[in-house]
Amino acid sequence: MDSFLILLAAIFTSFFGSSTPSMLNMTTLKISLETGKNGARKYNLGVSFVIVFQAFLGILIAEQIERFPEFLSTIEKVAAFIFLGLSFYFYREFKNRHKIVKQKENSKRNSFLMGIILSTLNMFAIPFYFGISASLNRFDWFNFELISMFLFAIGSAIGTFGILFFYGKYAAYIENKAKIITKNINLVLCLITGFISIYTIIKNFI
Repeated sequence: MDSFLILLAAIFTSFFGSSTPSMLNMTTLKISLETGKNGARKYNLGVSFVIVFQAFLGILIAEQIERFPEFLSTIEKVAAFIFLGLSFYFYREFKNRHKIVKQKENSKRNSFLMGIILSTLNMFAIPFYFGISASLNRFDWFNFELISMFLFAIGSAIGTFGILFFYGKYAAYIENKAKIITKNINLVLCLITGFISIYTIIKNFI
C-alpha cells in the first residue's frame, strides 16, 4: 500500500474511532471549559504522544496476538480495575466540582501530564490499533515494514489529536447546546469509565 494511503488510513480510523464520547475526549472537553483552549491543547499533545507508542505496540503484536490470546485477556482484566478506579475518581470530582482558582491553575499547568497519564491508562488503545492494523493487513492495505509501522503510528496520533482538538475547540458550543452534560461532565466520565469497567469484568470474570 502507498505510504500516503497508510498515513491517511491511520488518521481516518483514529479520528472516527475516537469520535464517540470516551474518557479521553470528554476530559479534553472538561479541561477546555475549566482552563481554556491552551490547557486543552497541552492535554491533547500529551494524549497523542502516548498514542504513537500504543499504536506502534499494537502493530508489533498484531501478528502474534492470535497465537497468544491470553495476553489480550490479561490486558483487559488489568484495564477493568484501572477504569473502576477512574470511575470513583471522576465521581469524587463530580461531588466536589466547585474548585478554587488555585486548583484550576494547577490543572492547567499539569494538563500535558494528565494527557500522558490518562492515555497510558487507556489500555484499550493497544487492542484497538492491533485490530485496525491487522484488518488493514488482511486487505493488503498495510504491511509490517518499519516505514509503514512508523507512518501508521504517526497517523494514529494525528487522528486522535484532531478529534480531541475538535472537542476542545467547540467546548463552549457544546456547553451551550448540552448544558446538562457539561455541568455534570465528571459524572459523565464516571459513568463511561464505570460502564467500561463493569462490561470488562463481566466479560472476563463471569
